[in-house]
Amino acid sequence: MSPYITIAIGYLAGSIPTGVILGRLQGKDPRSSGSGNIGASNVARVLGKKWGLFTLVFDVAKGWVPTAWALQNQSQDIALAVGAAAVIGHCFSIWLLMGGGKGVATAFGAMAAVLPMVAVISALVWFMLLFLTRTPALGSLTAAVLFVVLSRVEEHTLGVHLFTLGIAVIILLRHAGNLKVLKQKLNQNK
Repeated sequence: MSPYITIAIGYLAGSIPTGVILGRLQGKDPRSSGSGNIGASNVARVLGKKWGLFTLVFDVAKGWVPTAWALQNQSQDIALAVGAAAVIGHCFSIWLLMGGGKGVATAFGAMAAVLPMVAVISALVWFMLLFLTRTPALGSLTAAVLFVVLSRVEEHTLGVHLFTLGIAVIILLRHAGNLKVLKQKLNQNK
């Protein structure tokens, strides 16, 4: 299969708006409630924990399945491009007129296919920060930085380093609003 088709499949898989689809099935739209995000945290707020968990699992799978498949059938660099395309698809979904989520769960999935230990450690830190602070964005931002830092612990190709850096930049940019809120909270606590 052409690498371009493989990358397009990664984008289309990432573009599936799980939270919006589940919301429509329940007669609600997560984009118009809570934080307005289509990810698992907001879906859990709007539709309930069961639907939030389902969104989380499916959004992780959107990154993992196409990336793991590409690793088996294409070069590592193509697989990295597929993983990045899945994250971009989640953030800029063709089905939502280039709107979308923040890419964290899909990034965890793609990362799990490429660098499983980086994904596991980052996920554990994310859950720990969520438990301690009840602030999903703080865990997401920390995980994005960990993707880059932990991938440097072992020697990897330039492609892997660009992949982790690119994923981290996407997540940080998609969390720009959360960064402002976190900064305000820190200033209030001083």
